[in-house]
Amino acid sequence: MPELPEVETVRRQLEPALVGRRFERVAIFDPRLVQPADPDEVARRLEGERVAAVERRGKYLIVRFESGRALLVHLRMTGSLRHVAAGRTLEPDPYRRAVVSLDDGSDVGYRDVRRFGTWVLLDRDETEPYLASRLGEEPFARRFTAAALAARLASRRAPIKAAILDQRAVAGLGNIYADEALWRARIHPSRPAGALSAAEVARLHRAVRAALATGIERQGATLRDYATPDGASGGMQHEFKVYGRAGEPCPRCGAAIAKTRAAGRGTWFCPRCQRENAPTEPAVAAPGRRTREPQAASFSSSAPERSRRHSSA
Repeated sequence: MPELPEVETVRRQLEPALVGRRFERVAIFDPRLVQPADPDEVARRLEGERVAAVERRGKYLIVRFESGRALLVHLRMTGSLRHVAAGRTLEPDPYRRAVVSLDDGSDVGYRDVRRFGTWVLLDRDETEPYLASRLGEEPFARRFTAAALAARLASRRAPIKAAILDQRAVAGLGNIYADEALWRARIHPSRPAGALSAAEVARLHRAVRAALATGIERQGATLRDYATPDGASGGMQHEFKVYGRAGEPCPRCGAAIAKTRAAGRGTWFCPRCQRENAPTEPAVAAPGRRTREPQAASFSSSAPERSRRHSSA
């Protein structure tokens, strides 16, 4: 499933191709993409819209129009977007679900093998409440501090892997980068979230940002379906420390990487670096001291920071 780094990579590539352009023709071939809305009605409403901005919030790609409307695209498991310049045509593809033709002659095609992706067209006053009800803080936002993360995890009995996969805790984090962050932080994925010490939460906060930043630098991970809008593969799959590497040596200590299940997901970890029965330290609601953090501006969602109201996405 495309996570924050993959969606951010898509955003960065599509932004110069879309901003200022008008949606001239829109064809939606799969009604499931926009259900329960009527696909012909959604296409009709999109035609004529001019793009003002291309943003990201969590795993959502947000195309904002000058009219105030916004198209929210969620790639889910196998969705991808391909842009081809004027004079070129999209290659035939049985899994193409929609095509947007722009006023400069270029096309953007949406492909989705398993058909779980969604397009939601919202009016000006609907977009922010929709996102706020589903997402917590952006991991690179100033408000996503170690203290804020500690407050989210305090008193939670769920395994830490499950807790950080909750989009209300860390917007945009998914299975791959959760495993990578927990390895960086030396935290076992099955430990109760509320039992982490202040020092461990601070390590996890730094690790989440570092794992996601590396993913963005490598333009995401291509395991099967994900590709960038220009058709290239990401490179993060060559940088995994634990994800998908069961039986291989841990790059930090040499122990064999193990696989288990946490939060219903395949989960990879180092049994030596990430001990389930770690030495106990006092668990607190927030870290007791300020820690150095990466600059938020480098990897922002290109959108204003939003409300903290939540629900799982």
